[in-house]
Amino acid sequence: MSEVNPNLPATPPGERCRNVLRTIYQPWVWLFFMPVFGVWTAFMSLAAMAWSFVNKRIAVLTGNAWGRGVCWINPTRVRVVGKENLVPGVSYVMVSNHQSHFDVPILMGHIWREFQWVMKKELRKVPIFGPACERIGHIYIDRKDREKAVAALNAARPRLVGGVSVLFFPEGTRSADGRMREFKKGAFVMALDLDLPILPISVSGTNAILPGRSFRLLPGKALVTIHPAVDPKAYGHEGRDRLMADVRNIIASGLTDWERSWQPDSEAK
Repeated sequence: MSEVNPNLPATPPGERCRNVLRTIYQPWVWLFFMPVFGVWTAFMSLAAMAWSFVNKRIAVLTGNAWGRGVCWINPTRVRVVGKENLVPGVSYVMVSNHQSHFDVPILMGHIWREFQWVMKKELRKVPIFGPACERIGHIYIDRKDREKAVAALNAARPRLVGGVSVLFFPEGTRSADGRMREFKKGAFVMALDLDLPILPISVSGTNAILPGRSFRLLPGKALVTIHPAVDPKAYGHEGRDRLMADVRNIIASGLTDWERSWQPDSEAK
């Protein structure tokens, strides 16, 4: 497992300059981004719910359009490498690091594959958006109740066929400063139980666009790296911890030095 590099600064590189730019950009955020984002999210959520009664595939595509639109509203350039590692017709347990709220529209808008999010149950209460996500198959879990969380994941298993995948943020929550946190085991247990390949995904740059626990946006650019799949059968249940460590190191390889430096949960605020 990677460790904190003592030669790195105490805050992400360039953060002082970005904080000045965020202050200048805030009027645009509140006068343009927030109203347009709200209307766009409500419109696309309603469209997804409506299409879900007719064609689930089109309902999923509305999610792709929503993500692309959010990246347009807050000018964000996204580069995706490794698309060839997404094999058509193969279902995956996708796992990604989680730096920012902006990870969601970036991944939804730029990974053209039907997948279901594993989401905290509190998001179900978000008007329009929450019911729409539930309607098109995203998975809500209670992070404080392990039995209910396991039951929700088990209920989703029959849907993970024919190229339909599931996406986890195995850190469990957003990083406070862009550094990776420890991984939780849920995604890896599911992959081992279902004998599904694990697809590691690195998301780099989103903490600079929107820090993990704030709403101080900036335009920016992000890099999404889709790595070759990992076969959990080579590890078995007895090698789960090694599997988690190997996948975490693969994801770290697509990040900057700062982003890949380890943030133990005991240090997370």
